[in-house]
Amino acid sequence: MASKETTVGEILKGMWRDNPVLSLLLGLCPTLAVTNSAYNGIGMGVATGFVLICSNILISILKPIIPKSVRIPVYIVVIATFVTIVDMSLKAFMFELSQSLGLFVPLIVVNCVIMGRAEAFASRNTVFRSFLDAIGMTLGFTLALFVLGAIREIIGSGTLTLFQMGETEIKFFVLGKNYPGILVMILPPGAFLALGFMLAAKNAIQRRLER
Repeated sequence: MASKETTVGEILKGMWRDNPVLSLLLGLCPTLAVTNSAYNGIGMGVATGFVLICSNILISILKPIIPKSVRIPVYIVVIATFVTIVDMSLKAFMFELSQSLGLFVPLIVVNCVIMGRAEAFASRNTVFRSFLDAIGMTLGFTLALFVLGAIREIIGSGTLTLFQMGETEIKFFVLGKNYPGILVMILPPGAFLALGFMLAAKNAIQRRLER
C-alpha cells in the first residue's frame, strides 16, 4: 500500500506540476472549444475525468494479458466504451449540457490526455497508482477548464454559472446586471487570450516557487 505522502503526491502532481492543460498542453481542443462558461468547463472536466479514471483502472488490470502489438486498439475500445456511457448518460439526464458540449463528448475517445495516461502510466503501474494518477489528472484538467471558463464568462458577460438544468440555475452576476460584456471573450479568440494569460501566470508562479 502506498504511503500517505505518495498518495497525496500522485494527486497533486496532476493538479500542478503535470497539469494536462497548463503544463503538458494536452486536450486543448475541448479546452478552447467548450469553455465559454464555467459550467461547461466543469461538465467537460467531469465527463473526461470519468472516462480517464475508469479506463486507467481497467487498462491497468488488463495490461498483463494485452499483447503489445494490439495495445493501442484495445485502449481505444476500452476508452470508447466509457465515452459511450458518458454520452448516453448526459443525453438522458443532462440534455442541455449535452447540447452545449456537442461533438466534444464523443471526441473524448481521441482526447490525448486519456490516451497519453493509458500508454504512459496505466499500462506500466499498479491499479492503485493508476487510479491516483487519474484522480490527479482529472482534478487538474477540470480545475483548468473551470478557471478558463469562469474568466471568459465573467469578462464576456459578467456572470458565473455553476449549474444549469431546466429552470434550475445557479448563476451569479459577478459584475452586476448592467455589465455590457465583452463579446470577444465568449468567442473563440477569447479562449486563446485567456489561456495564454493562464499559461503565463502558471509559469511565473512556477519560476517564483523554484527560486
